[in-house]
Amino acid sequence: MPVKIRLQRQGKKGQAYFHIVIADGRAPRDGKFIEKLGTYNPRTNPASIDIDSEKTLKWLQDGAQPSDTCRAILSYKGIMYRNHLAKGITKGALTQEQADAKLATKKAEAAKKQLASETELNKKRAAKIAAKAVVPEPVTETPSAEAQAPSAEETPTSEA
Repeated sequence: MPVKIRLQRQGKKGQAYFHIVIADGRAPRDGKFIEKLGTYNPRTNPASIDIDSEKTLKWLQDGAQPSDTCRAILSYKGIMYRNHLAKGITKGALTQEQADAKLATKKAEAAKKQLASETELNKKRAAKIAAKAVVPEPVTETPSAEAQAPSAEETPTSEA
């Protein structure tokens, strides 16, 4: 029986959210499933993903094949990388301590990258706000020298 990790659609029309499930590859998309691993809600910003990583890792090691979308979700959560490291441990290519160190460095790099992108985004937002906040000063015309001196027509003359 080919076992798949895939999404099961829930919700009403136009407001979909998904359950991440283990199902027989021959079962319908929203049909019978073996086990529920988590949920995925693409309607939130950013999309919310709640998944039991230990169960998912166990199923991956037992041979379950994720769909393309589930593979992307599992990769984003780091479960595919953990599976890759676990295969290396079983083959003797590295030890558990080395795998833990690699996983920790990958998480640290991801956190640094996210912080850098957020900092850049905040700078752009601040520059945009500062550009909007700068109000151009009203232009006041200074009277010219001709306007200050009274003209010949305006000078009082005595007609007596």
